[in-house]
Amino acid sequence: MSERASSLLDPDDCLLNLALESWKLSKLFARVLSKLETEDKRKYGNKVAYFDKKLDEILSQADLTFFSLQGELYDPGMAVNPLNLSDFSPDDSLIVEQMIEPIVMGKDGIKKVGTVFLRKAH
Repeated sequence: MSERASSLLDPDDCLLNLALESWKLSKLFARVLSKLETEDKRKYGNKVAYFDKKLDEILSQADLTFFSLQGELYDPGMAVNPLNLSDFSPDDSLIVEQMIEPIVMGKDGIKKVGTVFLRKAH
């Protein structure tokens, strides 16, 4: 087997990686939209909503689903990797402030754990 062939990803991994990057781009675009004037926000917001719908449809056909826990109380048993957990004490009550990457579920369970930033609950 050639070196190039052995370095190629499995097609399922390629789809998952492409979907995750699409999710990130969509979330970034939504944040940019929040800074626009009302008319542009509506016009481009509809395009993002359509893109998100199509992404969900394609993922569904591949038996994949994205889950976001943003705004939820953090529990150490969650399928997420908190990037800033060391910033808090064990007694702190924490909330998932931002999903950096969603949890990806497949028909057989978790395909990829999510990545999050936490903050103290008030």
